[in-house]
Amino acid sequence: MRKTKSRLRVIPLGGLGEIGKNITVFEYGEDIVIVDCGIAFPEDEMMGIDLVLPDITYLKSKKDKIKGIVLTHGHEDHIGALPYVLKEINVPVFGTKLTLGLLKNKLEEHRMLADTELQTVQLGQTIELGSFQVEFIHSSHSIADAAALAIHTPLGVIVHTSDFKVDYTPIEGAPINLARFAALGKKGVLLLMADSTNAEREGYTMSERTVGESFERIFANVPGRAIVATFASNIHRVQQILNVAINTDRKVALSGRSMINVVNVALELGYLSAPEDTFIDIKDINKYPADRLMIITTGSQGEPLAALSRMAASTHRQVEIVPGDLVVISATPIPGNEKMVSNNVNMLFEKGANVIYESLEDIHVSGHACQEELKLIHRLVQPKFFMPVHGEYKHLHHHALLAEELGMSPEDIFIMDIGSVLELDASSAKIAGKVPSGKVFVDGLGVGDVGNIVLRDRKHLSQDGMVIIMITIDKETGVLTSNPDIISRGFIYVRESEDLMAEMKNIVKNALSECQGKDWSTMKNNVKKLLGEHLYVKTKRKPMILPIIIEI
Repeated sequence: MRKTKSRLRVIPLGGLGEIGKNITVFEYGEDIVIVDCGIAFPEDEMMGIDLVLPDITYLKSKKDKIKGIVLTHGHEDHIGALPYVLKEINVPVFGTKLTLGLLKNKLEEHRMLADTELQTVQLGQTIELGSFQVEFIHSSHSIADAAALAIHTPLGVIVHTSDFKVDYTPIEGAPINLARFAALGKKGVLLLMADSTNAEREGYTMSERTVGESFERIFANVPGRAIVATFASNIHRVQQILNVAINTDRKVALSGRSMINVVNVALELGYLSAPEDTFIDIKDINKYPADRLMIITTGSQGEPLAALSRMAASTHRQVEIVPGDLVVISATPIPGNEKMVSNNVNMLFEKGANVIYESLEDIHVSGHACQEELKLIHRLVQPKFFMPVHGEYKHLHHHALLAEELGMSPEDIFIMDIGSVLELDASSAKIAGKVPSGKVFVDGLGVGDVGNIVLRDRKHLSQDGMVIIMITIDKETGVLTSNPDIISRGFIYVRESEDLMAEMKNIVKNALSECQGKDWSTMKNNVKKLLGEHLYVKTKRKPMILPIIIEI
């Protein structure tokens, strides 16, 4: 029999139809390479959930084939799941110096650093992983040391932009290496996978340098303290804040665990620079005049436990907002966080602070490419096939339309779902089935022990409350020995609902008499059915009903 040639399989396990949780599997023959391994943050309906991880069931069954995990940059949605995934699949991890520096902090917290193989890669370097040669291309994003990838396979080259923008005037280092994208396009690219986050937005993304110019103007004559909230990982933004602090003779205090960790790593690795005496401990801020202080803090997304939120709520141990403080929120709210950010802004104003946010000044620019930059990459790369990645379905859809406008055939564009398999050879591509995929929830110390059923119960409890029915029956006769005891939590206030409580007890007694002598399951189901119907008629609410039977 003639030997069948292997086909190249591209399997996104996250990052499509959602923001975050980016992870993609590349498979050829007996070799697998994983690109990125990130988390997503919980949505409003995920009550009590701390983090969302990708489902790696498919990878667990193929551990022996995995040659390594390649990281494009150090954002949480690209590296955050690694401490959890590496416990299941301990393979080498490859990334640039800052990316691995940030990852080391996470692995130390999980006590995994000693057991993990980390390989530092230089931008422009190519590494060999089985049948794959992965080339790191200098890119631009809202974090230093970001890379796009050219994945050279036996069937052709895949260009994966990861998160990127085209910034011709970066804060530090060279701009994105467009010449390399052009060279790859000239040789021929089988598949382009490109960032879709800003595919709806026309024009270009502004340079990060414009934010620094705004900072210089805003902080030129501030009589009180200056407090700036931004993403801890945006090293270039932090550097510009430091530059303004140094130029205005202000000491800098850091607030927020992630801000302190990231800045320390960036200073140690040389990605941030400032005189040694620039920084002071947050505990010492009262030792300096207000007009000589700059506080850089986390909390730009209104997260309840973040430092800025605690300042706004007067629960921060060291910082109390006072009239005269200038608070700058240098970020755009992530979809879903708008209300939390707005609440913080309102509380800060109430305390007498002057608050500047994005709609008032140019104090934030995106790290993602808009339409004209996406068009540039498409024209340079000239791919045979295209898969939009990194974004909700609407972003993927708009990016696909943009590719069509540039002349690509719709048959060569693949809007994928997580778990779907794109199979390619040198001249064709098709969607070929699905693999297990989805979301794994982290709740406290539990990983994967909370699923959709538990979340559904939490939502039910939050909306309609709970009614607990304590039923005591005689072990010999099965007859009630006393009136049912009814406990309401989140449903009604018992002391003001005595008539309804009496009705509920009668309903329970009637429900039990209808099935006297039958098994507990039948008795409980009948109580839930009849009581539930009665409560809905009376209140138009459907509380969770939990009968508990005790034999004596």
